[in-house]
Amino acid sequence: MEKYKFETLAVSFLAEYVISVQLNRAEKLNAFNSALWRDLKECFTVIKDDSTVRAVILSAAGKHFTAGLDLNDFPTVDMKEDYDSARQAHRLRLIIKSMQESITVAETCDKPIITVTHGACLGAGIDLITACDIRYCSRDAYFCVKEVDISIAADLGTLQRLPKATGNDSAVRELCLTARRQVYQEAASIGLISKVLDSKEAAIAEATKTAILIASKSPVATTGTKHLLNYSRDHSVAEGLAYTLAWSQAMTNTRDIPEAIDAVLGKRKPTFSKL
Repeated sequence: MEKYKFETLAVSFLAEYVISVQLNRAEKLNAFNSALWRDLKECFTVIKDDSTVRAVILSAAGKHFTAGLDLNDFPTVDMKEDYDSARQAHRLRLIIKSMQESITVAETCDKPIITVTHGACLGAGIDLITACDIRYCSRDAYFCVKEVDISIAADLGTLQRLPKATGNDSAVRELCLTARRQVYQEAASIGLISKVLDSKEAAIAEATKTAILIASKSPVATTGTKHLLNYSRDHSVAEGLAYTLAWSQAMTNTRDIPEAIDAVLGKRKPTFSKL
């Protein structure tokens, strides 16, 4: 587990092929500082290439999932003596791009990610959970697209992913333009959350059951399913089908298919090998 030692994340295996990634700045309400941005990118990059992982549970330590950006460690552009607006814009672009990558890495990770939200999930927290695959929460959870309150438009993925995650354009625009708090009932009603549990512990237990079930499937199938869902979300039906055709003509040449069929017929338990 040496490769999973991070300053701001606590990582452990909960079951075979199931890994837990926990935001671990509880004393700072898991606010996103420069170390957390860095650790998220590194952690999910490692997970993507780790054949011992087939499903991920993303949660947080302490009272809240996250308070959003750590305003005491807010990325800024150094004012150089040779100040030039184009050069300053370029430097700022590099900072924002790096932060975007720290979120997108969850979406591009081959392994399905289940998020468990409790307490506050503000700002960057919305960016993060909407880049993941399945979203659960506890009854104390509330959500807020907070960026307009600090005079910026959300720029790390919420404005791109939240409309697609919920399919409710009006609700998304209201939330993003007002920065008002959305409690768990409303989050579930618009599709941001798919399952609500009584407590954080119950939500993690439910997420673990789901992750174990996913991990029992062929990793060829689950990796392909996540990848094709993401591609098809961002393309037309015709484009998605054409891409799936190219994918399947290669990825259905797997020994996992006869294993899975035998399992369905009750002949033997599958022992899918690592990717």
